[in-house]
Amino acid sequence: MQPWSWSSSWRHPEFRRGAIEMAAVTPGIAAWGLVSGVAMVKSGLPVPLAVLMTLVVFAGTAQLAALPLIASGAPMWVVWATALCVNLRFVIFSAQWRPYLIVYPRAFRARLSYFTADLSYVMFMRRFPKPEPAPEQVPYVWGGVTVNWLSWQVMSLLGIFLADRIPTEWGLGFAGTLALLGLTCSLLNDRAAWVAGGVAAAAAVLTYSLPLKLNIVVAIAAAVAVGLLMDPRTPAGVAPADDRT
Repeated sequence: MQPWSWSSSWRHPEFRRGAIEMAAVTPGIAAWGLVSGVAMVKSGLPVPLAVLMTLVVFAGTAQLAALPLIASGAPMWVVWATALCVNLRFVIFSAQWRPYLIVYPRAFRARLSYFTADLSYVMFMRRFPKPEPAPEQVPYVWGGVTVNWLSWQVMSLLGIFLADRIPTEWGLGFAGTLALLGLTCSLLNDRAAWVAGGVAAAAAVLTYSLPLKLNIVVAIAAAVAVGLLMDPRTPAGVAPADDRT
């Protein structure tokens, strides 16, 4: 299967669809991006390093988890370990994406992985519930991740450069949480989704005391397990493409 790039995808109808569907949830993305940008500067990180971090570390939860450690002078291995644990959920997401993308070269999948995020995964799985590759999937992904990445980066950079002018009393973190909560509820459209969501919420609360925010990983693993039990699907076997670029 021909690996699609952004330049060859943006004219496809699915690119537009992915962009429009992601645009509907950008208020939550934008709020979190702004919060992360402000937090980086107010934690003592110099502006150039904050800009580098938001562009390289495209993972808001990891940024917010690592910032207190960086500010306190924690060893670098502790910072890396914390970011790794917080992002373990992407291992679960990757396992779910594998039947769709295994036909593409490894280098292409690695490039795409930088842009994909939680909402990219959610939107994609809702659009393509059947776990098998199709030509329109990659244009759809590129449409969504382009809007997602731009929404995050623009607001994060805005937060970095305007950190001294944005008071913490605005409660932007809470606003972002409410926006994402509203999105989550809108995606619970059947019994399996409601049960999986309830299990995830319970697991997150019960394991809240775990270090390094591992309760997030536990919650996602529990939700995926319950979802698979309630809606078992056997991925179609597909042969991987040649990994050479």
